[in-house]
Amino acid sequence: MDITEVRIKLMEEPGERLQAFCSITFDDCFVVRDLKIIEGSNGPFVAMPSRKLTSHCPHCGCKNHLRAACCNQCGTRLKEDRAIKDEEGRAKLYADIAHPINSSCREMIQQRVIEEFQQEQERAGQPGYVSRYEDFDRDVDSPPPPKAPLREKPKTEVQPAESGPRPPHTPPARKESAPSRQDVDDTSAGSFGAGIL
Repeated sequence: MDITEVRIKLMEEPGERLQAFCSITFDDCFVVRDLKIIEGSNGPFVAMPSRKLTSHCPHCGCKNHLRAACCNQCGTRLKEDRAIKDEEGRAKLYADIAHPINSSCREMIQQRVIEEFQQEQERAGQPGYVSRYEDFDRDVDSPPPPKAPLREKPKTEVQPAESGPRPPHTPPARKESAPSRQDVDDTSAGSFGAGIL
């Protein structure tokens, strides 16, 4: 397996530890993006693409990154020691998405990426420099796709209040209903009582 292409995107702030992002292509058929080139104490090194580790809130079950003090969903205070510790006692906050599983592969990637990074720094000093780190779903020389126009919200017009007197409020008409049992009992009791007298 060979690395057939490396694309570098240099950072605009040269004093920062994060020097560049890069993508690597294996055998012209498999791309890994978002590797980072970081300035270390012994020179630049390559960090693999990673994601933040999360834990679930005990109250609502929402995912929160391990450094969060409170839940993003419900605001519940979270425990501080949720991160798994490594052998040296450091909290593990990130997990690699893609990474080499042996040292020889890691050294091959590191060497090739750092070589390309140094060449990209030289190219960046030349006039008319353009980074080749572009989206892989379109050609590098083609213009970016046009943005869709924003849809305007329909305007609602407010009608002015009518001036002048308002008509009096009339309650709705009541429906005629069948006589209740109480009404029937009272009527029959009255006629029965009248017959006795």
